[in-house]
Amino acid sequence: MRAAVLGSPVAHSLSPVLHTAAYTAMGLDEWSYGMHECAEEELAAFLGGLGDEWAGLSLTMPLKRRALDLADTVSDLSRRVGGANTLVRRGGDWQAHNTDVAGIAEALTEAGVGAPRSAVILGAGATAASALAALVSLGLSSPVTVLVRDPRRTEDLVAAARRIGHPLEVGTLSEAGERLDVDLVVSSLPSGAADRYADLVAASRADLFDVVYAPWPTRVAAAVAARGGRVVGGFPMLLHQAVEQVRLMTGVDDVPVKAMREAGEAELARRSGGG
Repeated sequence: MRAAVLGSPVAHSLSPVLHTAAYTAMGLDEWSYGMHECAEEELAAFLGGLGDEWAGLSLTMPLKRRALDLADTVSDLSRRVGGANTLVRRGGDWQAHNTDVAGIAEALTEAGVGAPRSAVILGAGATAASALAALVSLGLSSPVTVLVRDPRRTEDLVAAARRIGHPLEVGTLSEAGERLDVDLVVSSLPSGAADRYADLVAASRADLFDVVYAPWPTRVAAAVAARGGRVVGGFPMLLHQAVEQVRLMTGVDDVPVKAMREAGEAELARRSGGG
């Protein structure tokens, strides 16, 4: 059986390392996991060219929203969040799933962050919507504030919050100094984009979830850790969403998390020159 990660760019993806480690530990010698560069406008043709030996696909940006239009069935969670990071083949049909939400929730729980009473999200992309859904699933009931450079670019996140049924307040990143009196700051910004807010986040009482996993630690993560705050990086999220993908694609519940974690950490160390 075959599976792969698709996206553009995709060469940096850690998914092949994680999934291959799972297959090896599970004794699935006939399974393989690849990587394919695929732009949004190419996804339909790519899916149409796949044979019955394909079990599933992991999707990175910019494919997560396009997958909703192309899948034969879409999970309720994917529909509410507004994106799917997983396509699973069942009986010739493609099923769209979102495992990012479970990955974020498990990463926070594993780190002891649990259910924050209040939260701010930096950025309004697809990961921000999954983070919002994850926080709600953990029991957050207070309104969430999202801070962005341009409030006009929050349309998709606002719509997702409406479908999730959770109140969302929109502000600008220039207001960060007045908006961080919360339990948890979620940075869904790309690598380096949150650096300028490191001192502000460190000066708050908030714990931090930063979706970046390389290079690590980010400046904001190091600043929060230095003042004793709890920090959750992007790798635990990536790991646990991949665990859910392996379950969905293989149909096996007992997935070797430890083996996947060790393989991912070793690969990150190799890339950073540490091993």
